[in-house]
Amino acid sequence: MAASGNLNAEQLLMAWLGHLAHERRLSERTLEAYGHIGRLYIGFMERHRGETLYLSAMGTITAAELRAHLAERRSGDRPLNARSLAQTLAAIRSFHRYLDRRCGVDAPQLALVRGPRVKPSLPRPVTEDQAIGLLQEPEADPDMEPWEAARDRAVLTLLYGCGLRISEGLSLKRSDAPLGDSLRITGKGAKTRIVPVLPQVIEAVDDYVRLCPWPLAPEQALFRAKRGGPLSPRQVQATVQRLRGRLGLPASATPHALRHSFATHLLGAGADLRSIQELLGHASLSTTQKYTQVDAAALLKAYEAAHPRR
Repeated sequence: MAASGNLNAEQLLMAWLGHLAHERRLSERTLEAYGHIGRLYIGFMERHRGETLYLSAMGTITAAELRAHLAERRSGDRPLNARSLAQTLAAIRSFHRYLDRRCGVDAPQLALVRGPRVKPSLPRPVTEDQAIGLLQEPEADPDMEPWEAARDRAVLTLLYGCGLRISEGLSLKRSDAPLGDSLRITGKGAKTRIVPVLPQVIEAVDDYVRLCPWPLAPEQALFRAKRGGPLSPRQVQATVQRLRGRLGLPASATPHALRHSFATHLLGAGADLRSIQELLGHASLSTTQKYTQVDAAALLKAYEAAHPRR
C-alpha cells in the first residue's frame, strides 16, 4: 500500500474493508459487521492511548490492551455472548493480518489472546411442512401487490429449492431469467458452484418476472423492492419475520434456515454428504457434517415421541 505509514487507523480500516469487498468479495452484511467491530476496536484503542493511531502504532498494541477491549465488549448494556466475542476477536485478527501482509506491520502480542470457548451449535432447519407454508403464505396476504407476493414466493422458493444464501439469491440478474436446469452461483470466497434448479423454482421465478412492473436491463438485479430498487437482504429477513408471525413459527425460522432445511431434507432423503457439500458450496466437509447431527437429533426426537414404552 503506497504511503501507508501516513494513514491513520480509520483509513487503514477502510482499506481493509475495501480489500474484503473487492478481493475477497464478502457480503454487504459481513462487511457492515466487520466495519462496526473495527470502529469500536479503533475507538477503544485511541481513547485508551489518548491519541490518533497511525500504522506504526498498530503494531505496538499489546495483549493486555486487546483483552481490555474484549472485556468492555463483554460488559455494558448490550454485552456480547461467547460466540459474538469470538467473532469480534476473529475480525480484529483478520484486520491485523491484513496490516502485516499489505503494510508490513505485525502486532505479535495479539497471538497471546485466546478467545472464549464456544459450544458448536447445530443448524436449525424448519420442517418440510413449515418450509412449504413459508413459500405459500406470501400469496395469501391480501395487503400485498400480486407482483410483490410473487417476488417473495420466488425468492424463498429459490433459497429452499437451491440451498442458496440470501446474498446469492439476490445476486441474480435479469439476464439469468428464465432460469435453466442449473445455475452458476458465486459464493463465499469467490468460489463458484453449479446447482440444479427444480421446475417449481423455475415456475416461481417466471411468475414473478411476468408480474414485475419494473423494466429491467439485463445486468440489473432481478429482484426489486417496492419502489424499484434492488431488493435487500434485510427486506427478505423482514418478510420472513412477518410470515413466521402469521404462521406461528419460531424465531429460528429465518431465510438462512431454508438453506439449512434444503441440506437436512436432502440428507433425510438419502443424499450423500459429499454431494450436499458441493451443492452448498462448503469449503470443508466438516461444515456439512453438522447436518448429520441435525438429522440424527430429529430421528431420536421422533423415536422418543412415538415409542410405546417412553
